[in-house]
Amino acid sequence: MEWMVWTQPTAIFFSVIAALLLGMSAWEWVSPSVERRGFLPLATTRGDRLFIGLLSAAYIHLAVVGFTNISIWFALGAAVLWTLVLMRWG
Repeated sequence: MEWMVWTQPTAIFFSVIAALLLGMSAWEWVSPSVERRGFLPLATTRGDRLFIGLLSAAYIHLAVVGFTNISIWFALGAAVLWTLVLMRWG
């Protein structure tokens, strides 16, 4: 039976995702969000925008790894920047 090897980057990745989800849950409990319209073509809540940001981050990483020779750190920076813009003005 083979077990998954948890490397440090993998553990950090899943820890950050878990911390984001816990933080958003606490924020929602303290201050319930209302739908609003930003530059996205639909009304979204904070949780919707976080989900869209995480999904976008995955696609940004796949695009950088699959189609360019750019460093993965560029993809991380672009994904974080995009998610922050999306959370604020999306």
